Amino acid sequence: MQIKVILIALLILLSGCTAEEINSESYNPETMGNKLVDCPTNNNSTVIMNIIQGTSLDDAFSIHSICISLNFSAAPLHSENFKTHVSEGNYNLTQYHRIIDGFMIQGGDFENFDGTGGYASNWYGYCNGQASGDSNCSGNGQNAWTVPDEADNGLKHLPCTISMAKTSAPNTGGSQYFIIPEDSTPSHLDGVHTVFGEITEGCEQITTISEVDTDSRDRPLTPVIIYNATAIN
Repeated sequence: MQIKVILIALLILLSGCTAEEINSESYNPETMGNKLVDCPTNNNSTVIMNIIQGTSLDDAFSIHSICISLNFSAAPLHSENFKTHVSEGNYNLTQYHRIIDGFMIQGGDFENFDGTGGYASNWYGYCNGQASGDSNCSGNGQNAWTVPDEADNGLKHLPCTISMAKTSAPNTGGSQYFIIPEDSTPSHLDGVHTVFGEITEGCEQITTISEVDTDSRDRPLTPVIIYNATAIN
């Protein structure tokens, strides 16, 4: 299926924006319907994500839609964690804050919007990477919740896959993730980061996004924003 990228004739030149500068005043996820009418569904494991480049839907000069199929068989905890974040609306209006051409695009920090925040959507028995029986995490609460690694599930970092971002320590995944474009196969991440799904429609849009202009910190000069994400039930 050919996924359409909508281009608005007037390109608005924007500098890098902080989370506070993203215009959310007129935000309404219902105003932007899903563009992927033929997105295949698989046992309630499908997520549709609409992504814009710009500070709001009104000034966006490109719109991209992708279909994500979560692999609950190989990565049940990561798939549940991601789907719960989607269902709770945590990813709406968050940025792809780190983009590296020929490698990946990274997002999911709904806490600080810059790659320093985020946490697991459910309690999986880990506080900041350490196994624990205390869901309050010594007073730190849900902000310390992380997901235990499922990196040895046999899934590889192939083009058009989605994987969990984390620190260099094990079991520290929270809400951040990265998507691999068509021209990347980062096999050095196999067995370290957990692959938990694949892009079944619109991967060419991920490749397009991966080629946007960025600064020295790999942040896009024009914000790349998840306008809305929907779990298909």
